[in-house]
Amino acid sequence: MVAAQRDLWRPTELLEAFKTVGFTPSLSKVAAMWSGTPVTVRLDDLDKICAVLNCTVGELLQAEPLGAAVGETEALPKAVGAEGSDGGPVRPTPRRQSSRRSLPPY
Repeated sequence: MVAAQRDLWRPTELLEAFKTVGFTPSLSKVAAMWSGTPVTVRLDDLDKICAVLNCTVGELLQAEPLGAAVGETEALPKAVGAEGSDGGPVRPTPRRQSSRRSLPPY
């Protein structure tokens, strides 16, 4: 939407505008940003995008509510080895040492 407000109507136009600040993403990455579903955007790239569009990060990004905030109940991921535990803190266990230790280097 911000690009359209700046009279940039195609991903190729946006790509040309990005080149003015030294930002040269692939056309597929620009198309993904254009469609609103980019996989990732680096923070320094986000700064360059804002410079080209003369906008703030807040104008580009929209917050999405968390699933728990809208009533969805989804099991949170557990730490490795936490299956069957009561959910308490995980305590490290010492490594078993063999009776034959190697000597330190000279």
